Amino acid sequence: MTNLQLPISNNQTLSLPRIERSALGNALVITRREIRDSFRDWRIMTPIFILTLIFPALMNFTAKLATNWVAQYDAQIVGERLIPFLLMVVGFFPISFSLVIALETFVGEKERNSIEPLLSMPVTDLELYIGKMLAALIVPLTASYLGIAVYLIGLKMSINYTPDFWLAVQMFLLTTAEGLVMVSGAVVISSQTTSVRAANLLASFIIIPMALMLQAESVLLFWGEYLVLWLIILAMLVVDLILVRMGVRIFNREEILGKEMDTLNLKSITRDFIGYFLRPPERATARNGARPPFNLGRMVAHDVPQLLKRHRLPIVMVALLVLAGGIAGASFAPKFPLPPGSIDLSRLPADAFDDMQMVSFLPTFSTWGIFRHNAGVIFLSSLMGIISFGVIPVILLMAPMALVGYFAGAMALLGFNPWLFLATFILPHGILELPAAIIGTGFALRIGAALVSPPQGLDVGQGFLLALADFMKVFLFFVLPLLLLAAFVEAHITPQIVLAVYAGG
Repeated sequence: MTNLQLPISNNQTLSLPRIERSALGNALVITRREIRDSFRDWRIMTPIFILTLIFPALMNFTAKLATNWVAQYDAQIVGERLIPFLLMVVGFFPISFSLVIALETFVGEKERNSIEPLLSMPVTDLELYIGKMLAALIVPLTASYLGIAVYLIGLKMSINYTPDFWLAVQMFLLTTAEGLVMVSGAVVISSQTTSVRAANLLASFIIIPMALMLQAESVLLFWGEYLVLWLIILAMLVVDLILVRMGVRIFNREEILGKEMDTLNLKSITRDFIGYFLRPPERATARNGARPPFNLGRMVAHDVPQLLKRHRLPIVMVALLVLAGGIAGASFAPKFPLPPGSIDLSRLPADAFDDMQMVSFLPTFSTWGIFRHNAGVIFLSSLMGIISFGVIPVILLMAPMALVGYFAGAMALLGFNPWLFLATFILPHGILELPAAIIGTGFALRIGAALVSPPQGLDVGQGFLLALADFMKVFLFFVLPLLLLAAFVEAHITPQIVLAVYAGG
C-alpha cells in the first residue's frame, strides 16, 4: 500500500491510501468479466442448464430402472456398479462445455475484434492467462457439481441409495481434475491459434485422450477398482500442472496481436529440421551461415556422444522407471503365482525356439523380424509421446520390464534360480537391447518436454523440431545399430545359451 497525493489548494495536499491489487486479485477481475459475458450468452447457459437439471434426472431414472431390472435376476452387483458409472457421466458432461468456453478465450476475442482492449489492460501475462483459465472453468465446473448433487438427491429419494463417502469424494475430484486438464489444454490452443476453426480442429488432441480416459475409468468402476482412480486423479493433476506451466511459458500478448493467419509452411519447417539435424549440437540453433554438409563420421563420433551427455537426465530417469517397473512386476508374483509344475525347463526340446513365430503377438523369430518389431515399437511409441508429453513411451517400456520381473519372481517361487533365468533368457541380448530402448525413450521424453519448456530463444515449434532432430540423429546412428545387433543375438545366441543351460545342450 502506498500513499496517493491529491492537491486540495495551492500549498496543501491530501494523502490518501492507494490499494494495490495482488496478482490473484487482478486475475479475478478478468474472471468476473468473462463470467458475466458467459451468463449473457444463452447458447452457453441453455445446454449447461439442461445438463445440470434435466440430464441428472434422466440418469436417475435410468439407475432406478436398471436396479429394478437386474434385481429380478439376482444380479444386484450390476446395478451397484452402474450407479457410480452414471455418477461419473453426470459429472463429466457439464464440464465438457468448459472445452468450448476455453477454446474461445483468446482466439474468439480476436475474431470478435475485442482482443486489443483486453490485452492492453494493466495486468501481467500471468494474471491475464490465469484469469481467462479460471473463467473458462468456474461456470461448467459449478454446473457439474450441481448436477452431481441433483443426481445424488434423486437417488436418495427414489431408491434410498447413499454412495460411499470416499467414492463421492473421488467423483468430485475426478470431475475437477478432468475439467482442469481440458481447460488448461484448450487455453493453450486458443492462445496459439488465429481462428476458432483451427482451435476446434486442434481440440481433438484433447477430446480423444479424454474419451479414452473416460472409457478406462468406466472399466475400473464396473470392476470396482476404486483405488486405481486415485492414481488417475493424481496423474491428471500432474498433467494439468504441466499444461499450465506450458501455457504460461509460451503465452505472449504481442504475438497474439501480431499473428494474422495460421499457415503451414512446409518448406520452412523442412529447412529448419534439416538444419537442426545437420548441425553439431553446440551450433544446432545457429541461424547464420550455410548448413554444413552431411558428415556421418562426425555425427557418430561427435554428435551422438554430445547428445547423450546433454540428455543424461531424462535417460537416467527412464532407467530408474524401468527398474521400478521390474520391481513392481516381481512384487505381483506372490499374488498371482504360476501353478506348480507348470514350467519344466529341464525338458525343454531342442527345437523349442523354432516355432515361436506361431505365437501371434510375437514377431517372426529371426534377426530381421525381431529388429523390425523392436525398432517399430520404439519409433511409434516415441511419436505417441508427442500427444502425451513423453508419458506413453515410458509406460510402453515399463510394461515388458514388469512382465520380466513377474516371470523372474514366479520362477523363484517354483524353485528356479531367478538370476540364472535373467542371465540366460534376458541378459545376452538385453545388454544391448535395453540400453537402446532406454536411450530412445529418453529422447522421446525430451520431445514431450520440448512442448512444455522449449529451449531458450526458441518458440514451441522450433523447440519441437530441434528435439525431433536430436531424437532422429540418435535413433538412426545409435539406437538402430544396437537393436540390430541385439536382434541377431536374440535370434541366434540367446536360444543356444538357454538350451545349453536348461536342456543340457
